[in-house]
Amino acid sequence: MSKIGITHEFEMGDGKKISIETGKLAKQADGSVVVKMGDTMLLATVVSSQDAKEGSDFLPLSVDYQEKYASTGRIPGGFLKRESRLSDYEILISRLIDRALRPMFPEDYHADTQVMVSLISADKNIMPDALAALAASAALTISDIPFNGPISEVRVARIDGKLIVNPLISELANADIELIVAGNAQDICMVEGEMNEVSEDEMAEAIRFAHAAIKLQVQAQLDLLAKVGAKTKRTYKHEPEANPALESQIKAFAYDRIYAVAKSALGKDERSVAFKAIRKEFEATVAEQMSDSSYVYLLKKYYHDIEKEAIRAMILNDAIRLDGRTNKQIRPIWSEVGYLPAAHGSAVFTRGETQSLTSVTLGAKTDEQMIDGAMFFGYNKFMLHYNFPGFSTGEVRPNRGPGRREVGHGNLAMRSLKKVLPGDDINPYVIRIVSDILESNGSSSMATVCAGTLALMDAGVQIKAPVSGIAMGLISDPVTKKYAILSDILGDEDHLGDMDFKVTGTTKGITACQMDLKIDGLSYDMLAEALNQAKEGRAHILGEMMKTIESPREDYKSHAPRIVQMRIAKEFIGAIIGPGGKIIQEMQRESGATISIEEKDNMGIVQIYADNKDAIDAVYNKIKGITATAEVGEIYEGKVKSIMPFGAFVEIMPGKDGLLHISEIDWKRYETMDGVLTEGQIVKVKLIDIDKKTGKMKLSRKVLLPKPEKTEDSKSE
Repeated sequence: MSKIGITHEFEMGDGKKISIETGKLAKQADGSVVVKMGDTMLLATVVSSQDAKEGSDFLPLSVDYQEKYASTGRIPGGFLKRESRLSDYEILISRLIDRALRPMFPEDYHADTQVMVSLISADKNIMPDALAALAASAALTISDIPFNGPISEVRVARIDGKLIVNPLISELANADIELIVAGNAQDICMVEGEMNEVSEDEMAEAIRFAHAAIKLQVQAQLDLLAKVGAKTKRTYKHEPEANPALESQIKAFAYDRIYAVAKSALGKDERSVAFKAIRKEFEATVAEQMSDSSYVYLLKKYYHDIEKEAIRAMILNDAIRLDGRTNKQIRPIWSEVGYLPAAHGSAVFTRGETQSLTSVTLGAKTDEQMIDGAMFFGYNKFMLHYNFPGFSTGEVRPNRGPGRREVGHGNLAMRSLKKVLPGDDINPYVIRIVSDILESNGSSSMATVCAGTLALMDAGVQIKAPVSGIAMGLISDPVTKKYAILSDILGDEDHLGDMDFKVTGTTKGITACQMDLKIDGLSYDMLAEALNQAKEGRAHILGEMMKTIESPREDYKSHAPRIVQMRIAKEFIGAIIGPGGKIIQEMQRESGATISIEEKDNMGIVQIYADNKDAIDAVYNKIKGITATAEVGEIYEGKVKSIMPFGAFVEIMPGKDGLLHISEIDWKRYETMDGVLTEGQIVKVKLIDIDKKTGKMKLSRKVLLPKPEKTEDSKSE
């Protein structure tokens, strides 16, 4: 039987081998490949409609990354027991692929396009997400879909001082830099990751190192294309015929007017109204043409392009921005903590026209988030949720749950703050941060980082250092080589600019970043300049935050629940739980506290969680009693549990009974136990012996009583 398909294999220079195979699976897709590294295999398929939908003026690109549970030999949890909606983790990987691919499609290509990447086999020590964009790009490269690639994506981590491309999962625990970097053979187009307060130079070095590996993977795709044979890219016409006369007419009418409005430093809403008024004014001059849909389409397109050109020119020529700021100037900031009296911690952070209301909730171990994925499963004790309602931008938009953007922004803020959280020995709580964006005009994710820091400090969480964040922008002219790096960008500057670069960190260094480039080419000198300008901006923002609260509160709020953590010998875990959970359930029912127990490092870790001290003390003392070791010679106050003909069993510690023999009750002699003791009676006893083989305890009451003197009657007896 002849071999099916074509395979290209290449080495990454560090012993890691990757293969790309095509022509074997999913052959009815416009392009399909299987990328393999070790036992990890990703199937990537791309399909694009032949024609664009009428009136479409953008690329309707959908990217889905999904991990099949069978790839790791697991069955999905839950009721349905099948893969369903994408998890947050899969959404985040889908976004990484999307952000790397989207800038590479022609601007005038508007056909529905779908990219699907599936993990079909998994090596449990290889991260598949770093191979996903490579697979998607390879599928597009060998297809007939118009694509200005190839691109690729790698993970770079610094482990024990050494930079490594696509490290193993087992190595990542020791990484102090972890970035996903995407680009083509010439340029970097996307960066996202987290760091342990590293310097700007160290981050730039990691990006440079990643780019060398990206170039290898780009070349591998071209080598595969040479083996397969390049397909002729499909012809398409998704926009009406160009109308240079209309474009010139609009520019002559609108350019100077737009420039003047852009320079007037109006507010967001006023500026938007003024720009629309200019377009409406021009439309009135060509009213007889407005019945032609192609004419209207081009008019809107050209006006948008001229508006973009005028605003960018104004920023480059006059060094003034849309709201009147200089390039490095940060918008006015005000903040407040403790705004929500019933929350465990809260803050309002407002920068310009962007505002976040953020809350912190402290929970018990039972509040941990269960992660049930194909590659990762376990528990998460730090969550950050970001919400972006329509009213924050003055829009009417139904609430349909968090979208991909909200998941992505929340993840960036979470990664920024988790680096400064205290260890479990200092902070036993599960922490949930919720950021509700109430106003938005640029960089609400960075407002979330700042508000999250303030809310954590307000809650009394002893973070290692406060974190601030800033979004940087770029306006550049490839002809004149002029460029402007903008600190704290507006929404319009993000939309009309060439870069959105978010950087978060402490005074010591960077904790997280996210960069998207919309142009070809960002020199490393320009990158370094942007990072250093971001550092200045972060420092300014942090200074404004410190005016509100300088450090974490010394204690939690009075209404915040408390957690007491105990370490016990693991052999006592069963005694605390009791048969069928009887003892632990009884303690929770009687006290109202929540108790969790886990075995860790060959010890039992007990957490007692309650909103009042009495409940915690009651459970604490009970557990101390259960785990205490009885000592011979010690005196105990015990409860009579049961009465037998030969004596009574007395509970001297929770769950620990000893025998008080009839002969040890009193100095006088009892013939029967009738009427001597009653069940539930509290008696003081001394532990006089423990059987070394059985562990049975012998108690005495009489040794605690005065020994009666012998009388003449007793002597004669």
